[in-house]
Amino acid sequence: MEQKKEIRREVRQRIKALDEAEKLSSARQIFAAIERDDAFVKARCIALYASLADEVPTAEVIERWSGERRVVLPRVEGDVMRFYDYSPEQMTAGYSGIAEPTGEVECPPCDIDLIIVPARAFTISGVRLGRGGGFYDKYMSLDGFLAEKIGVAFACQIFEELPLDAHDVTVDKVVNF
Repeated sequence: MEQKKEIRREVRQRIKALDEAEKLSSARQIFAAIERDDAFVKARCIALYASLADEVPTAEVIERWSGERRVVLPRVEGDVMRFYDYSPEQMTAGYSGIAEPTGEVECPPCDIDLIIVPARAFTISGVRLGRGGGFYDKYMSLDGFLAEKIGVAFACQIFEELPLDAHDVTVDKVVNF
């Protein structure tokens, strides 16, 4: 557990060293690569996240993709995360100040074709270290969840190895710049 805390601290410092232009440039390259991926091309419903300042920015891609596909974003309800349809006029600050959808149209896990997953750190092989709440691990373990899982990260978030516990869910691929 202490090792995970130390890695999270280290990643926070690495990301702090990036300026906003670097973050935006990386995000554009990351999402351009995803848009060329077969999983994206085939996806009708894409689960994204509303980014925090220390995550790969998603605002541009949420707007762009929501014009073409069904885009769903997470909302934390107690100790559970669920995904709801994105609508720009139905967003409010939720868990930890993260923008969350306020609508009532929940997306069942089986409807999601592709999920874009944030993390504190990844390995190239898909091991993921989240923020510590376990929300994505729990969600991606639900019955009926079969979506392709793509992790997104800045290059400074990639590690050769990360601790992996039995409950941790890996992603299918990681895109980073």
